[in-house]
Amino acid sequence: MAKRTIVSLPGDGIGRAVLEETIRVLDAAGFDADYVEGDIGWEFWKEEGNPLPQRTIDLLEQHKIALFGAITSKPKDAAFEELSDELKEKGLVYSSPIVGLRQHFNLDICMRPCHSYKGNPLNFVRRGKGSDIEEPEVDVVIFRQNTEGLYGGVEWSNPNDKVYEALMTHPKFVKNFGDTPKEEVSVSTRIFTKKATERILKGAFEHAKNFGYKSVTVCEKPNVIRETSGMMYKMAQQMQKAEYPEIELWNTNIDAQMMWLTKNPEDYGVIVAGNMFGDIVSDGFAGLIGGLGFACSAQFNPDSGIGVFEPTHGSAPKYADYETSIVNPIAMIESACMMLDFIDEKPMASKIRKAVADVISEGDVRTYDMMRMRGKADVVENGAASTREMADAVIAKLK
Repeated sequence: MAKRTIVSLPGDGIGRAVLEETIRVLDAAGFDADYVEGDIGWEFWKEEGNPLPQRTIDLLEQHKIALFGAITSKPKDAAFEELSDELKEKGLVYSSPIVGLRQHFNLDICMRPCHSYKGNPLNFVRRGKGSDIEEPEVDVVIFRQNTEGLYGGVEWSNPNDKVYEALMTHPKFVKNFGDTPKEEVSVSTRIFTKKATERILKGAFEHAKNFGYKSVTVCEKPNVIRETSGMMYKMAQQMQKAEYPEIELWNTNIDAQMMWLTKNPEDYGVIVAGNMFGDIVSDGFAGLIGGLGFACSAQFNPDSGIGVFEPTHGSAPKYADYETSIVNPIAMIESACMMLDFIDEKPMASKIRKAVADVISEGDVRTYDMMRMRGKADVVENGAASTREMADAVIAKLK
C-alpha cells in the first residue's frame, strides 16, 4: 500500500499531547505515514474569527483522513469576549469547528464503541446475589447521526418575522407561546431527514450483522418527540423486517436507557440514535468502561471515504499547562485503531488493541484516572503514569 498522508489536527488543550503520543504508537506498530498538521481550534477563533480555516478544509479534502485531538467550545457570549478587538465589530458568531467539519464533509456516520478491558480498575461493577460482586462485560457500539437534529445549527433568538409567522401557524405554539413577546423567544430546531436517518440505521444494522451482535436498539423518545424520534423508529422497523429479520430490534427511551445501562449493560449490542441522544448515551456507556479516557470515536462519510477519528473527551485546559502531561491517551490510541480499520489496516489495529489490553490487564502502568486520583500536577510523583509513560508501555508491548 502506498504511503499515506494523515491530517493531524491537535486542536486545543490536551489534544496535542494525546495526539503526539498516539503517532508514536502508530510509528512503533509499523504504520508508514506522513503527517501534515492542520489549523483548528480556539486560538484561530480568537485571532482569525474562524476556528476552522479554509486551508484546513482543503487539507482534509486532499488527504481524506484526519486524526483529531480535542476542541474547546464556549457559549456564544464567552466566545465573543475572547475575540481579538479588531474582529468584534464584524458580527462573527462562534460555531464548533468539529461540527463544521462534520457538516461540510457530510460525516454523518458517527461510531462510538464502548468495550470494557479486562483488568481495568474503572470498569463498572454491581451487586449480584447475596454479597457477590459482578463485573459484566460491556461491548456496545453506538451509532450516532452526526449532522442533523439539535446539532444542526438552525437556531434563532428573537426570530425574524418570517420565522415567527411560521411558528405561529402551529396551534401548540400559539397556545403555549403566542403571548410571549417575540424578543423573548429562542428556538432550536430538531430536524431529521429520511435520507440521513436511513444511512445511520443502515450503518447500525450492517455493523450488527457483520460483527455478530444480536440486537439493534433505537434509543430516542418517540412517545413525546413523535415526528423525529417516531420517524426513526418506524424506519428501523421497516428496515429490520425487510432486510435484517435475524437481528432483534429494540426500542428504548433515552431517559429510561440511562437508568437501564447500569442494570444490564451486557444485554445491549448496537445502539442507534439521533445527534443529541447519541451523544448522551455514548457518554453514559463510556462511564461503564472507565470514562472518557477510554472513549474513542469515528465519524465518516462512506461515499467520499473521508473520515475523522477522535477521542470523545474535551480539551481539559486545566491539564494542558502541566509540565508533564498526565492525561490518559488510550481513547486517542483507540481512535487511531478505528482509523486503521477504516483504511483497511485491520491487522495493525488488532495488534495495537492487544498491546493496550495487555498493559491494562497487567496493571503495572496506570494513569491518574485509573488510580482514582484527582488530576493534579503531582500525580506522576505519586505513582501515576504520565501520558508518555502509558504510550511507552503500549509501545513496549508492540515490540
